[in-house]
Order: sequence, then C-alpha cells, then structure tokens
Amino acid sequence: MFEYELHRIRSTELRRQAEDARLAREAVRSRRAARREARAAGHATATADALAAQEAHTDRRGRRRLPRAA
Repeated sequence: MFEYELHRIRSTELRRQAEDARLAREAVRSRRAARREARAAGHATATADALAAQEAHTDRRGRRRLPRAA
C-alpha cells in the first residue's frame, strides 16, 4: 500500500511538472510570435543580429570549441 501511495504522489508531481513545462513553452511561443508580428509590421527597431540573439536566448554565435588535445 505504501508503494502505491508513493507511486500516486510521484505521478501527480510528474503531471504538475509537465503542465508547468507546457505553460512555459506556450509563453515562449507567444512572445516569439509577438516579436515576429511586430517585426513584420515594421515596428522593430533592433537589428536582425540582435533579434536572432534574442531568439536563441544567448549572445554566443555558433559553437566555440577548444582545439582537441593531442
């Protein structure tokens, strides 16, 4: 019986986490769509590079790797 209760608690927690992740993805999608619409309407004042950096959520350009060790 104890294992069953632990299973139910874990299952409920996983469902809650999945719902939070879905809400976060939806928020990101809506923000990106709003930016794209504003850009298409001509209201964007930032350059294309700055907008691309915002879309990627980082300032890094590509992968900067160190050379392999011999």
